[in-house]
Amino acid sequence: MLPTRIEIIPSTGIVDQVRALVPLTTTLTITCLPHHGVERTMRTSVELSDFGYTVIPHLAARSIHDRAELTRIMRDCDGAGIGEVFVIGGDRKQPAGPYGSALPLLEDLAQYTGGRMRAGVAGYPEGHPTVAALDLLEALQDKQLLATHVVTQMCFDAPKILDFAALLRREGVNLPVWAGVAGSVPRTKLLALATQIGVGSSLKFLSSKGTLARKLLSGDRYSPHTLVAGLESQPGIAGIHLYSFNNLDAVPNEAGHASSPTALQPALIRGAAREQ
Repeated sequence: MLPTRIEIIPSTGIVDQVRALVPLTTTLTITCLPHHGVERTMRTSVELSDFGYTVIPHLAARSIHDRAELTRIMRDCDGAGIGEVFVIGGDRKQPAGPYGSALPLLEDLAQYTGGRMRAGVAGYPEGHPTVAALDLLEALQDKQLLATHVVTQMCFDAPKILDFAALLRREGVNLPVWAGVAGSVPRTKLLALATQIGVGSSLKFLSSKGTLARKLLSGDRYSPHTLVAGLESQPGIAGIHLYSFNNLDAVPNEAGHASSPTALQPALIRGAAREQ
């Protein structure tokens, strides 16, 4: 079973939800959305870390106002025992400060922490809606000496993820790849998100699979089980980054029992609990 991390959105009440429903042994990653900002990401990350979770805050470069704010973030991480972050450019239209992309933020992180802070970076098996494929590859080549792993965008096609990992290796990017996988989620939300982030071609892949696609996409919820099975024991795949969409009401508790029939895949959650 691949190790699994669970991504959550720092919405109101999410800390209580996590504490009630997610085992302490589960690694959590905390998003940084433009309308939330880095402050909410860090507040939630520190609070969950204080409760005993291993937490990875997302740092959106374009949402950081100045280097003094980055220093405060690093101080908060140090105080909470947070040793890893996920660095992205972010979706904010205009940078709030000096960081227009992930690379200069990674450079400052390395300088401020003496290289001690582990940092994941984003990868795009299906490309980016606004960035050319060659530019994306060159950016990863530039970042790899400052990063520890790549996390892919949400994708629904195991061969695309595996091809992406193989492409990175051929081009000299030897960072481990964590596959971005959607958890159990309402179909309508899934389709809307896929359209926004540019993963339509892997949904088309599902649509070409007849009975399987109808089972996955015509019901109320999507399940990642088949996709994850296609990534098991494959070269270059270090683990699963599970986009939970805050659907935590079904995460098995420490005894391994799901609290709802609309559960996130129990095997994925057990994998998350084993990552430690």
